[in-house]
Amino acid sequence: MQAETIRELYLYNHWADQRTLDSVTPLSTDKFTREMGNSFSSVRDTLAHILSAEWIWLERWCGRFPPPMLPAADFPTVEALRRRWEVVDHDLKPFLETLTPERLREPLAYLNRAGERFSYPLWQQMAHVVNHSSYHRGQVTTLLRQLGAAPQSTDLLQYYDMMPAR
Repeated sequence: MQAETIRELYLYNHWADQRTLDSVTPLSTDKFTREMGNSFSSVRDTLAHILSAEWIWLERWCGRFPPPMLPAADFPTVEALRRRWEVVDHDLKPFLETLTPERLREPLAYLNRAGERFSYPLWQQMAHVVNHSSYHRGQVTTLLRQLGAAPQSTDLLQYYDMMPAR
């Protein structure tokens, strides 16, 4: 995996996260936090999970040992989520610039939240995070439709259609 490919995936991931946040912005607080029987009970809780995972993985890649997931209750509004995501995105940018093909191929060990040790090449972990976020953004899309809201598409090819050619 080339560093430029990973950087492109993370540009897409940022774009898709922002479109998802834009899609949920019109929700009332009741709809934003309504328990709906999903993997994570509400739109808010699902978004907090995506944000937490993106943050935790970045912390691991930077050699830090993050605490457990960010509590969904810390994000009573979409704006609160958006502000925390800005911090994660800000911290991610310089990390992405350090990537080289050699670094991406190197195995990186970490402890999961259960304390179990795993090791994968960095590029596989980074691809996993984008895939994980896409999976849960799809869940948010379903929840939005169940709430009568109109989600924006976050398809990768739509990203390419909307972005200037690089």
